[in-house]
Amino acid sequence: MKKSFAALVAVLSMSSVSAGVVMPKGDVAAGQAMSAQCAACHGADGNSAAPTFPKLAGQNEKYIYKQLQDFKAGRRNNALMMPMAADKTDQQMADLAAYFSQQKSGVNLADPALITKGEKLYRGGNPATGVAPCAGCHGPAGKGNNLAAFPKLGGQHADYVKVQLTAFRAAGRDDNTDQKRVNDAAKAGDVGIMQMVAAKLSDKEIDALANYVSGLH
Repeated sequence: MKKSFAALVAVLSMSSVSAGVVMPKGDVAAGQAMSAQCAACHGADGNSAAPTFPKLAGQNEKYIYKQLQDFKAGRRNNALMMPMAADKTDQQMADLAAYFSQQKSGVNLADPALITKGEKLYRGGNPATGVAPCAGCHGPAGKGNNLAAFPKLGGQHADYVKVQLTAFRAAGRDDNTDQKRVNDAAKAGDVGIMQMVAAKLSDKEIDALANYVSGLH
């Protein structure tokens, strides 16, 4: 188990230096002008008030761009976002990504009762069950990896993170549910990094991780 866990950690660490997503150069001013379309859910500056909608402020530029691409192509399923992305050009997606990435993100208050467990999982994983540490891809401070289009997690809403981890887990385990997220895979049918990691998480571990990253900065 220790050897397989170490191998998984090594694979995830190496993947963070991949070529990443190729995107047009974004225009911050153009993105700001277009961001009014996003304000109702994500806030005028990308700091959403509702915990079910993700914060976009300070998010990695290439990650935002990739998610918009995936919504448009149907690789990521969301009834609200798919129509919003459907008419966007690559340039417009890049402009939005550039704008939101430049905004300052707020930080949530984490529940002290779950911080210790969440930090242990985030930084060290769970060798007993093969859960790799999140910090390998998302960084010690949760800032992610823009080159590889790995998202910033620090300060993100715990409720939103919990939903996404649960959806990745459902995909990784091939649960009998429509609430699956598969757009971490390189191609259709593959099992992506997040599916592999989340498949091994318990409900309590998901709660602890979501809580921890919401206060990470």
